[in-house]
Amino acid sequence: MSQKAVPCVVYRGGTSRGLFFHKRDLPADFAAMKQIFFTGIDVYNLSQVNGLGGTTSSTSKVCVISPPSHSGVDVDWTFYQLGVGVEVADDKGTCGNLMSAAGAFAIDEGLVAVNPAAEMAVVMVYNTNIKKMLRMEIPVIDGKARVSGDYAMPGVVKSGAMIRVSIVNPGGEKTGKTLVLGSEFTVATPRANYAATLCDLINPFVYIASQDVGLTGTEPSCEVASNEALLDELNLIRDNTTVLAGMAKSAADAKTNSPAVPKIAMVASPQDYVTTTGEFIKGEEVDILVKVLSMGRLHRTSPASGLYNLAAATLLPGTIPNRISRIARDVKEKIVRIGHPEGVVEVRVTLTADGAGVAGVGMDRTARRIMKGELFVPVE
Repeated sequence: MSQKAVPCVVYRGGTSRGLFFHKRDLPADFAAMKQIFFTGIDVYNLSQVNGLGGTTSSTSKVCVISPPSHSGVDVDWTFYQLGVGVEVADDKGTCGNLMSAAGAFAIDEGLVAVNPAAEMAVVMVYNTNIKKMLRMEIPVIDGKARVSGDYAMPGVVKSGAMIRVSIVNPGGEKTGKTLVLGSEFTVATPRANYAATLCDLINPFVYIASQDVGLTGTEPSCEVASNEALLDELNLIRDNTTVLAGMAKSAADAKTNSPAVPKIAMVASPQDYVTTTGEFIKGEEVDILVKVLSMGRLHRTSPASGLYNLAAATLLPGTIPNRISRIARDVKEKIVRIGHPEGVVEVRVTLTADGAGVAGVGMDRTARRIMKGELFVPVE
């Protein structure tokens, strides 16, 4: 068996890491393309020892960059969520963390003209997954994306250069409607009926109150992650909601064909809690608490797409997050402080004039190019 080489770049963006490819370097046949992705990450083994994955959904990701398909755009970007121990390449959602890396990649690869003397560059990226424009304000040095800086973000120990990401007119990316089943609905399992909200913004997320599954919302992540009965119940709520929303024909279909979206999250009111790194967070420092499941397992922090989504949902009237948070009900613009297992993240949200929709969301991230070279893929 011989191997072929495929040009590849590895980036961290926010709290995610992924393989980046130019579309021109990949085969047109999607099945052949997937095999490169699967081998590169090693979706086949839970350890991902035979590839560049990191055994979590946050590090099992692939991005493909192609020439712009719209005027006023610098590049197109397509995201794929890969499985861990399962052959999945799901392009139904996006990655709010790797958005920042997509902008940095465009600069570093010379796809955006940058004045070598400039200190800041604006990059416009079209995300083909959600069909939305992303505006990036990226610090640069010598014509490349700057890495060093003093911006610290939860989930990454060392600080970096702050990248400001903004998404204009988000909502309804997958279903055409932000609150797909209304501000609140009921989803049933053999165990109970649950009040829930399904918010389709950047990626679709299902929200339920932590107290409805017997939690306070402040439990240590290790305790939640090891509670298989709880995870099974949450995943079933997710699967059944997917069916209610018309995104899958059955719970089995949702589990098999749409494992990445929607994701499900438990939200709780502001309370004192201790992060996974031992930091004490006061309840007055947050507006809402969240724990998220991604690809069936507890997420270490929260997908950035979930942070955007949750921040918007806390302002939309009548939703579960709106009811649980301590944000005044008539607020139309706010920096929402979200407490997740590794710290507090601030997300900028602006509602439409009537308060019924979302005009924009934004968040600050950091990104770093880790390596560039050739990915070797076996040729059978």
